[in-house]
Amino acid sequence: MKKIIYRNQNDAENFDMKRFLKSLARYAKVSEKEAEAALAEFDQYETMHVSCLVEVGMKLIGEKAGDKAMKEYFEEYADYFDEGKFERLRRITGYLVGTLDRWNDAKKAEEKARVKHCVNSSIDDAARLVALETQAMEQNIAYAH
Repeated sequence: MKKIIYRNQNDAENFDMKRFLKSLARYAKVSEKEAEAALAEFDQYETMHVSCLVEVGMKLIGEKAGDKAMKEYFEEYADYFDEGKFERLRRITGYLVGTLDRWNDAKKAEEKARVKHCVNSSIDDAARLVALETQAMEQNIAYAH
């Protein structure tokens, strides 16, 4: 049975399809078959972050009831997308790091002198996505991006 992480990985709960359908029913009529089909992309994972359910729910509600209902659904569950939930990881000079505050002066100087190969922030976002996907795959956790 698939586990869902709501706040802390140690507090994972069993996934309850009825609970998920009930959360969707306030905004649109979604059948269990439609929800299962939408969740199929996460079958390979033992554990999912609740943000995945919210993303799937938004997609289903958007298709059935439109953007307004989808936005209301997201706002109800937006706290699961808090920036503090995932640490931003970057590959810098061969290291995956979140912040540079624990680096010594030599490593900070190396980082400052490096050539940054991005034109805009979307490339940094792509690198961040790859790092988060790698981190999640190592722990067999699906997450929304």
